[in-house]
Amino acid sequence: MTDTVTIHKAKTQLSQLVARAEAGEEIVIARGNTPVAKLVPLIPQRPKRVFGSMKGKIALDESFFEPLPEEELRLWEGEGD
Repeated sequence: MTDTVTIHKAKTQLSQLVARAEAGEEIVIARGNTPVAKLVPLIPQRPKRVFGSMKGKIALDESFFEPLPEEELRLWEGEGD
């Protein structure tokens, strides 16, 4: 979200504007109706994860879905050495 504020408002509410920028907002500072600066977060937000973005990039062998051998299953369950 981008919000535009005047220089006067930016001077009187700088702390609140910085907190909003830290939360990911971009604030444009204007002299009258003319934009002159932009307040943005220093560390950009991580992009949101998209479900299914790795589809087709990983292939599993059919044996992946086979049950584990008894010996390996016991080891996974904490039994044995």
